[in-house]
Amino acid sequence: MDIASVAGHPDHPDHPGHPGDVGRAPLLQMRAATKTFGTFTALHAIDFSLNKGDVVAIIGPSGSGKSTLLRCINMLELIDSGTVSFKGEVLGTEMRGARRIRLPKKELDRQRRYFGMVFQGFHLFPHYSALDNVLAGPRIVGGAARKDVVERGRYLLARVGLADKIDHYPAQLSGGQKQRVAIARALAMEPEVMLFDEPTSALDPELVNEVLDVMKELAMSGTTMIVVTHEMEFARKVSNRVVFMDGGRIVDQGSPAHIFNGGGTERSRRFISNLRD
Repeated sequence: MDIASVAGHPDHPDHPGHPGDVGRAPLLQMRAATKTFGTFTALHAIDFSLNKGDVVAIIGPSGSGKSTLLRCINMLELIDSGTVSFKGEVLGTEMRGARRIRLPKKELDRQRRYFGMVFQGFHLFPHYSALDNVLAGPRIVGGAARKDVVERGRYLLARVGLADKIDHYPAQLSGGQKQRVAIARALAMEPEVMLFDEPTSALDPELVNEVLDVMKELAMSGTTMIVVTHEMEFARKVSNRVVFMDGGRIVDQGSPAHIFNGGGTERSRRFISNLRD
């Protein structure tokens, strides 16, 4: 695939003439979202929005809050103040008077189905085949019978290039193959947004591209994605928006051209420059 064609696709949100954000309510919205761990503030009053079809790359130094932001979107962590909402529905908590109350587990589980998350550590069941790992969500969470979802599982493994590995167990797969199974597993729940938390950081360099190629295909197909990544070429050529974080804050954001061609803040320019040196 010519990855330069992704951001230049006529339907891509960064393409000239695309309607962009005008008149569209955000799919996902964070307003003044703050997360603390003890005395440490991991996220400082984050404002962030996502539209359907966006591919947003989140970059920045280690410890800048990138993964915490994803975990708060998916309610693996709950914010301490502010709001996170999806299609206008507040996620994770509700206010009762002046008190912030965590939603019941059943409600959290329902809301989490809006999102599919891919972690850097794969998180596959070692005693399940590749196919049964993909089917785990629809069967365990969705209550579907295996016979009703097995064909979709096969299709998803074929989509990520693993049609010949459906009966293999994680111990028989390379790191890149495991991560592609993890992507297929997340897609099996038919999420509206895919979240990727540094999906290539645990891979040998020679295995990175096979995972990135799958992610590029998802972007080209219109999948809404937020990707925390150190893969700057992916951020530059595939995303339609780049968010730069530092110290738990969104310091800069804009088109890839803005961020990577010297149009950002001094801090983001220094970060990009250090990567190139």
